[in-house]
Amino acid sequence: PMCLIAFAYRTHPDFPLVVAANRDEYHARPTTQAAFWIEQPAILAGRDLECMGTWMGVTRSGRFAAVTNYRDPDDVRESAESRGTLVSGFLSQDIACEAFLDGVAAKSGAYRGFNLLVSDGETMYYYTNRAGQPRRLAPGVYGLSNHLLDTPWPKLVKARSRLQQAMQPGPAVEPLFALMADTSLAPESEMPSTGIDAARERMLSAARIVSPAYGTRSSTVLVQDRDGNVDYAERAYDPAGSELDTMRYAFRLEG
Repeated sequence: PMCLIAFAYRTHPDFPLVVAANRDEYHARPTTQAAFWIEQPAILAGRDLECMGTWMGVTRSGRFAAVTNYRDPDDVRESAESRGTLVSGFLSQDIACEAFLDGVAAKSGAYRGFNLLVSDGETMYYYTNRAGQPRRLAPGVYGLSNHLLDTPWPKLVKARSRLQQAMQPGPAVEPLFALMADTSLAPESEMPSTGIDAARERMLSAARIVSPAYGTRSSTVLVQDRDGNVDYAERAYDPAGSELDTMRYAFRLEG
C-alpha cells in the first residue's frame, strides 16, 4: 500500500483530481510497475505480485482508488486478507463508492488496519477500519499516511501544504514528483509515537524513505483535468534511493 498520499479534490476549476503519493515497501517484495492490466485493460496500476492487488490505480472510466496501512505493531496476523485487493476490487467493478464501502465495512475485521480512498468520478469517499463509517469527502486538499486522514504527522502536513502551493497556477508532473522526493527527517520533538522503536520512527518520518531493506519503492502522480484528460506517472527508486524508470501514461476518460 501507499504510505503517504497528498491529494487535491475539486479545489481547482481546471483540475478536479490531483494526487501525489509514495509507496513504501520491502525492496524484496515482487512488484510490477504501472501499466494497463492485460486481463483487465481498463485498469492502470502497478501490481503487487505476492497478493495480486495494488496500492493505487485509475480506470479508463475515471474510477480511482488508493490504500495506506494503518500502523499498528500489535496486529501481526498472517491470516489477514491483503489490503491491496481493496483497491483492485474497487477498480474492477462498476459500483458506486458507498455501496462498495458498505461491503468492505461489513468484513472490515478480515484486514489489518487500513485507510481507503475511492472515487467513482462523481463522488470521493474515505474509509478506515479503525474508526467510524465511510465518509464522503468535501472538496479540499487532504493528506493521508499511516494513521487517520489528515492526522498531523510532520511529513503529511508538509506534503499537503506543498501540494496546495503546487496547485497554483496549475499542477505539473515534475513538481509533484519533487514534492514527494523529500528525504528530510522530522525533528525529534514532532515525531509521532506509533509503538515502534525511536530509530525506526525517525527513519519513517521522511516523505521519501531511503533504507536498504525497506523504503520508498515508487512515487505516483495523477493529474486529471476537467476535460477528462489523465496524466498518470510512476517513478521507481532503488534501495539506495536512486531514481530508476519513470512510466508515464496519458489518456482521455471514456464517456
